[in-house]
Amino acid sequence: MKILLLEDEIDYKETVHEYLESLGYSVDSFENGNEALDAIYENSYNLLLLDIRVPGISGYDIVKTIRNDGNEIPIIFLTSLTDIDNLSIGYELGCNDYIRKPFAAKELKYRVEQTLKLFYFHTNSESIELQDGYSYQIKTQQIFFDNQAVLLTPKEKKVFNYLIKKIDEFVPTKLLWEDVWEQKMVTEADIRMCIKKIRNKTSNNIIISHKGLGYKIDRKR
Repeated sequence: MKILLLEDEIDYKETVHEYLESLGYSVDSFENGNEALDAIYENSYNLLLLDIRVPGISGYDIVKTIRNDGNEIPIIFLTSLTDIDNLSIGYELGCNDYIRKPFAAKELKYRVEQTLKLFYFHTNSESIELQDGYSYQIKTQQIFFDNQAVLLTPKEKKVFNYLIKKIDEFVPTKLLWEDVWEQKMVTEADIRMCIKKIRNKTSNNIIISHKGLGYKIDRKR
């Protein structure tokens, strides 16, 4: 999972950045709102952690801008503002949660985990049951069968994680090319081969395909 952090207090930013990376997240951190907004449009993030009062465009205006463009990425505000008027502004603009400064590291950990689980997987549990006895551990982003982890290559894991974030819905091949392969020179045959290798390591029912619709992973029903 990739997180963008916007925090203009340097020591605070470095502490949060290092802590999130120790939990296994990939983190890009910024002190200026304009730079953070540019990065949001240039990269693909799974979560935004935004301070409100920062140099350049404010955290509020970042949320307003990306929500107006239809970007529904989950957002948590990190703020020392505590009055109800400030809190209500953020929720009305479309943030998912607030964390009030100062906060304990464990509170940040649990808020981030909960927001990601609810937004991408619509569950409070730690794992998702898949077809044919397989399961997906949300925190470690690993596939398990009979308590054994399935070993995937970095590219296979990236494809699987991308599909599972859109669980129960088809993902067009074009989106895989744009977001996973980042529009590099690969063919549809290359993408099909990557899917085939994942199926060979798991089950033919793990990733299903439909001509014209793309690929998807289904929960166990």
